[in-house]
Amino acid sequence: MRLRDFPAEELFLQGSAACQGCPGSAALRVAFKALGRNTILCVIASCTSVLQSPFPVSALNLPTLNMAFATGGAVGSGMSAAAERLTARGKFKEKPTILVWAGDGGTYDIGIQALSGAAERNADLIYVCYNNEAYSNTGTQRSGATPYAAWTTNTTKGKEEWRKDVAQIMVAHGIPYVATASLAYPTDMFRKFAKAREIRGTRYIEIQAPCPPGWKFPSSHTVKIARLAVQTGMWMLYEHENGKTTYTAGTQRIIQGQAKLLPVEEYLKAQGRFRHLFHPERDEERIAAIQKRISDVFETLQFTHKMKEHIMDIEISPRL
Repeated sequence: MRLRDFPAEELFLQGSAACQGCPGSAALRVAFKALGRNTILCVIASCTSVLQSPFPVSALNLPTLNMAFATGGAVGSGMSAAAERLTARGKFKEKPTILVWAGDGGTYDIGIQALSGAAERNADLIYVCYNNEAYSNTGTQRSGATPYAAWTTNTTKGKEEWRKDVAQIMVAHGIPYVATASLAYPTDMFRKFAKAREIRGTRYIEIQAPCPPGWKFPSSHTVKIARLAVQTGMWMLYEHENGKTTYTAGTQRIIQGQAKLLPVEEYLKAQGRFRHLFHPERDEERIAAIQKRISDVFETLQFTHKMKEHIMDIEISPRL
């Protein structure tokens, strides 16, 4: 699919209250185009609670419920059950898609217990974690998604812990569909939302969302930073269904040897939140630790890919 093939109908309207270069607006626009009008949105306290614009106007042209931080999984489960019952009674011609939209604070930290409960029950909803790797709407405090060594207002010398991986925690729940997405690969994102729409049960999609004011880069560089995250291995694109993980888009090309894994320095130097790793002097230890963690993962994936190719070559070779 090409961008020109996306549906023309706009369900995310102009005039939102988002910051310049906000990735949330672009992500919502792509998600709405893939899911269509028969969608009910549940927004968990986050930047999206603000960017939709103040009452009585709204940039969200869909039925929307704004809820508290910890409630995403629980509210989405209730909305899904209600929609199921109303559809059975003929109130809806077709059951609407229940879309829960939460930030990383509402997913990784405050809301993980409700999300885990919904996933355990396999509630019929799409849960999106819009991951800007901090509590951006309250002033950029660290979250469980903040990467190692990143500056936030309460990790001024760089976060000392590695980030959690909630997408893999969702894989461990055994739900029907888990995917990661990037603003730099909109057709890949659209395809994943369109696929999720056709699956029943809990579906989890996590979008990396580079935040210009919080990550300290020019607002015109949002897509550039998102692309660098994938090209350097700081963010991986994949989908997991039926017990199998498939890598996609830029990550797939690196694993298959069609593109090079760029040095992570290119990603780190492009953002002010990592400036302390290079000024007033280079922090070789922490830069090397980040690079090693990425390189170890990709070396394993590339080796596994080559082994699979080798096995396939053996299987399809004619017997002598």
